[in-house]
Amino acid sequence: MHRLTARAPAKINLTLRVLGRRADGFHDLVSLVVFAGTGDLLHLDPDAPLGLGVTGRTAPAAGPAADNLVLRAATEFAAQVPGARLGGFLLEKRLPVAAGLGGGSADAAAALRLLAQLNDLPTDDPRLFAAAQEVGSDVPACLDPRARIMRGRGEMLSAPLRIPALACVLVNCGAAVPTAPVFKGLGLAPGAVLPGPDHPDAFPGDAEALLAAIRALPNDLEPPALALAPAIGAAKVLLAAGPQATLVRMSGSGATVFALTADCRTAAALARRVKTAEPSWWVKPTMLR
Repeated sequence: MHRLTARAPAKINLTLRVLGRRADGFHDLVSLVVFAGTGDLLHLDPDAPLGLGVTGRTAPAAGPAADNLVLRAATEFAAQVPGARLGGFLLEKRLPVAAGLGGGSADAAAALRLLAQLNDLPTDDPRLFAAAQEVGSDVPACLDPRARIMRGRGEMLSAPLRIPALACVLVNCGAAVPTAPVFKGLGLAPGAVLPGPDHPDAFPGDAEALLAAIRALPNDLEPPALALAPAIGAAKVLLAAGPQATLVRMSGSGATVFALTADCRTAAALARRVKTAEPSWWVKPTMLR
């Protein structure tokens, strides 16, 4: 059988409210998530033994293959679907690692989609979702990468949202921002709530109204991430310095920052300006959907 391939698009949190910390120590979130036109690529060779190779510019930062979420996804899939066919994976790593882009989760979700295809399972088979939940909080949202509202730890997902495509620039300054210290920086004890604006269950389909709605909501993880990695603030300042950006914000727990722009041409111009100023940074103009 020929090699199968799936895209693993970057996940962007346009909003991210932390509602509070649960008694079990996890945090309850609500977030408008969208997916970028850029991402990793994952290949599956059905005739090879289970394993993973990683290539690409950011492959060295991805860590040991044995710890990769792709293999964990395959293991969980096999547990949910006894007797399933597996195979050998090759991951083309294009996204920065530990960057607030859900890269590892997107890779794991791509692995589950490829294994479903290999085993003739529909993409809405509940066993895929069950496996995704076991792998990680962001993986369920990445199984069907379309705009949604994500709640809880990430396991409660709205139906896909119809929102306009958004031009943007993604910038990662290379700062290392582990997720756990960012959440710890909120200082929430179990059972505590974090005050903030109510998050809507729907968003307007008009681009200007959508932008206004997003502006009214924060990313609650941005302040603790900035305290840990001030370079994130430098990236925000650089993106906001010109007239192209209509909104600048951090995605997820950082360190990637995004700037929304009026159109693709404006995004490309902004990306060139940032790359000229900071050649070592990862900079990518793209579309969000």
